[in-house]
Amino acid sequence: MSKGSEPSIKKNFIMNAILNISGFIFPLISFPYVSRVLGPAGTGNVSFAISFVTYFDMFAQLGIPAYGVRACAKVRDDKKELNRTVTELLTINLATSLIVYIILYSLIFAVPSLRKDKLIYIICSLMIILNTIGMNWLFQALEKYTYITVRSMLFKLISIVGMLLLINSTDDYIIYAALCVFSGWASNVLNLIYARRLVSLETDHSRLDYTRHFKAVGVFFAMTCATTVYLNLDNVMLGIISDKTEVGYYSAAVRIKTLLVSFITSLGGVLLPRLSYYIENKNTFEFKRLSGKALHFVILAALPLVIYFILFASPVILLLAGTQYEGSILPMQIIMPTLLLIGITNMLGIQILVPLDLEKYVLYSEIGGAIIDLILNAVFIPLYGAAGAALGTLAAEAVVLVIQYRKLKQIGYLPSSGIRMPLLVFVAFLSGAVSLLAWIPGFMNRFPLEIGCFLTILISGILYFGTYFACLFFEKDSIVLEIISQLINRFTSVRHPGP
Repeated sequence: MSKGSEPSIKKNFIMNAILNISGFIFPLISFPYVSRVLGPAGTGNVSFAISFVTYFDMFAQLGIPAYGVRACAKVRDDKKELNRTVTELLTINLATSLIVYIILYSLIFAVPSLRKDKLIYIICSLMIILNTIGMNWLFQALEKYTYITVRSMLFKLISIVGMLLLINSTDDYIIYAALCVFSGWASNVLNLIYARRLVSLETDHSRLDYTRHFKAVGVFFAMTCATTVYLNLDNVMLGIISDKTEVGYYSAAVRIKTLLVSFITSLGGVLLPRLSYYIENKNTFEFKRLSGKALHFVILAALPLVIYFILFASPVILLLAGTQYEGSILPMQIIMPTLLLIGITNMLGIQILVPLDLEKYVLYSEIGGAIIDLILNAVFIPLYGAAGAALGTLAAEAVVLVIQYRKLKQIGYLPSSGIRMPLLVFVAFLSGAVSLLAWIPGFMNRFPLEIGCFLTILISGILYFGTYFACLFFEKDSIVLEIISQLINRFTSVRHPGP
């Protein structure tokens, strides 16, 4: 692939950011309506069915969704090898899906509680085959992010319209389940059709070697399992050790963090195929240059978000969740530094260690983090509830970072971000001090709660991020100057179009 023909990383980043954030925004639009119509029982049935089937889907997919991106990106310039790789991975995925379906349907018809609602489980089980034939890993490897985003957004919009038109009573939870599957996975049918333009399945079976993928797929599968356990550990332990109210507080804080993490890690998601391609072609210079520049962006974007949302956690929580979630404020403040930690480990682990074929160290770091999270949750949750779970998560993410950092330093692939960290920290805290001017005594009390919180966030956000980027502009930060330069060029080209 020539440099001129490479897809734009900036465009890919924007598309991936839109895709990730839409995955959070669309439920916020549809769920208030659906929850009121179906009630807790209806939405609970669907949520449980999707969660139940998701575990089977995890086994059906093995580690192929992550491994496939790297494997295909490395050979994307070799049409025959790409066809061979896709054929092997798709065949493995179809075989594991068939085995999982046999087990899943055996359980559905054998267990009375599952057999009673078998229709909803059968509908939700469609996600398994749709994930398999969708081959999203192929489209990510070939950097087809515009297609992925447009396709996904279209189906999400259709599903929201369907929910508003078709869900009218508590008996419509089956329709809701079908629309959830349609929203999340039905677009993969288009992938199967579009994939025929990109690859052809290998018909010469003598060229196929499935076993060459087993070791790496096993490691990626273990990573997926570790991540699944890791992400659900806090809620499970909170529910067991504390109570469901603390789970609700913690979930609200995590939901806001997840939205912000989606933005921070969107750049990393589009870099994996490009970095894997550079490693395969032994272009170490471009690999280190691009990873260093990406790390610069991640730190530049994550640090101010951490400081801002610690300072203004109260109006953010009160605006988005309401006064009944005041117990989420402290957990949110504690968990916010994980934005920076996750952003960095996403770069070091998924975008650097994985292309270097060192994914086992990502697995080690996740296992280490899970162990620390388990231990600290057992200590802090009985004492501090949701805040204790946040403390455990913060420590766990720090452990993940330390393990990955030490390995990259050992092999000499630690990226140099070129960022002046003392300056950046000073500017972030200076901006925080300026933004506190938004805390005008009695200001929020002059308005209804939601309006007061909104105005506080608006004013403080303008003061904080305006000060932050103005200071970095005058200090000639390379990323900020590049962004401003591109915005000026884009504005100029719009006002003065060519002939």
